[in-house]
Amino acid sequence: MLAEQIHRIVRSVAPDLAPKTWYGMPAYARAGGKVVCFFQSAQKFKTRYATLGFSDLADLDEGTMWPTTYALTQLTPESEARIAELVAKAAG
Repeated sequence: MLAEQIHRIVRSVAPDLAPKTWYGMPAYARAGGKVVCFFQSAQKFKTRYATLGFSDLADLDEGTMWPTTYALTQLTPESEARIAELVAKAAG
C-alpha cells in the first residue's frame, strides 16, 4: 500500500516529523502540530492516482513557482529516492 510506503520513507528521512491525521489522511507535522507533508489516497477520493502534498510550511521554495503536490501511481526506487529528497528538504 502506498500510504505505508510513504510512511516508511518519511519516518526514515525526517524522524522529527510527527505522524498525525489531517482531514482524515496521513500527514506529518513539525513540533507544535503544523503539517509539512500529507498523503491523499486515490481510493478515498475515487481518483486516478494518490497524491503526496506539501504545505506552505515546507521548505521547497524555488524561485517564483514550484510544485506542492505530486501524483503517485506506484513507487519505484527512483520515485522513492525523489520522495525522500523532497521530504528531507521540506522538513528543513
